[in-house]
Amino acid sequence: MLSKVLLVLGLLVAGLLVAVALQPASYRVVRSTTINAAPERVFNMVNDFRQWEHWSPWAKLDPQMKTIFAGPASGNGAVYSWAGNDDVGEGRMTILESHPHEHIKVDLEFLKPFESRSITDFRFKGQGNGTQVDWIMTGENDFMGKVFTLVTGGMDNAVGGDFEKGLAQMKTAAESAAAAATAAQ
Repeated sequence: MLSKVLLVLGLLVAGLLVAVALQPASYRVVRSTTINAAPERVFNMVNDFRQWEHWSPWAKLDPQMKTIFAGPASGNGAVYSWAGNDDVGEGRMTILESHPHEHIKVDLEFLKPFESRSITDFRFKGQGNGTQVDWIMTGENDFMGKVFTLVTGGMDNAVGGDFEKGLAQMKTAAESAAAAATAAQ
């Protein structure tokens, strides 16, 4: 009887390992919106990590979150580190590339609850009086990433909704600031 139970458990573990191994080796999450504000206004909201509190979908999840800004105030080399509750974890972002009003590339490193690394790109394209913003995150799945994919249905399921919320909040903040600037003229 014990040998049958062990055989069944062994088969279950083997099946789980095969299921994990068959998960995608990489991921890509993309969300876009159009904001009724100039590309330079929207770009600056992303290029300066201190501005993220106005639009980031994670900024208000932990009021006690500890944040540290290092390096230049914005652009290449700017660093944002955080440590918070289970909702936000711990990690660091570093701007790797900053091309004014067009593109920002960020190295996103999670330290807790598990280690992972992604590249996040923000692309800005003027459209009439507005700006199309594309938020793109790519990365590779190690074994734990593949387990995460199996459990959550993938990174798109895990963070796609947060990207949509963040872009909606960015839109509100940028359009409010643009309206206030126009009214002040």
